[in-house]
Amino acid sequence: MTFDILPALAGFAAASLFTPGPNNLMLVASGANFGIRRTLPHLSGVVLGFPLMIVPVGLGAMRLFDLWPPAYTVLKTLAVVYLLYLAWKIANAGEVRDAEAEARPMTFAQAAAFQWVNPKGWSMALGAITLYAPGRDVAGVLFVAAVFLTLGMVSGFVWTSFGTGIRRWLADPARLRWFNVTMAVLLVAAMVPVLFG
Repeated sequence: MTFDILPALAGFAAASLFTPGPNNLMLVASGANFGIRRTLPHLSGVVLGFPLMIVPVGLGAMRLFDLWPPAYTVLKTLAVVYLLYLAWKIANAGEVRDAEAEARPMTFAQAAAFQWVNPKGWSMALGAITLYAPGRDVAGVLFVAAVFLTLGMVSGFVWTSFGTGIRRWLADPARLRWFNVTMAVLLVAAMVPVLFG
């Protein structure tokens, strides 16, 4: 592993992390519905959970897909079912004040665990390891994880801040309903390129 690949890896990570996907759309929705302070555990779970997923994927889980390719199909099926459930929950979230009183944002553990059923996350992890740590050695895999951790902090904060920034505009129940349904539809749409691309 050499630092010569850092610019290419950073570009790959930035393109993967800053584009809309399940994590980012859920952070926007959480920021809008709960505010930045209550979304911090969710944000931290995404920021740390994905790099922590890269390590076991790079050091062992990829071998499962090499040995038994249908395992990836099983994973994608489970991921789709769970993401559809999350989209339904987002679409049916209540008013901002109801969310503050009754609903709860994702916890750190839930957001970190979500990485394991996020189809975009799996594609990002498998692509990053294949391209930038093809030997699947510990140093290479940790280097890839560190780059995703660093850029993930920025990306996660930007998306959460965007959601928090439009929070006042969403105080109107009709706007919030429109926003939540739109976020749910985008969450489902974000699965399409990963599943069929």
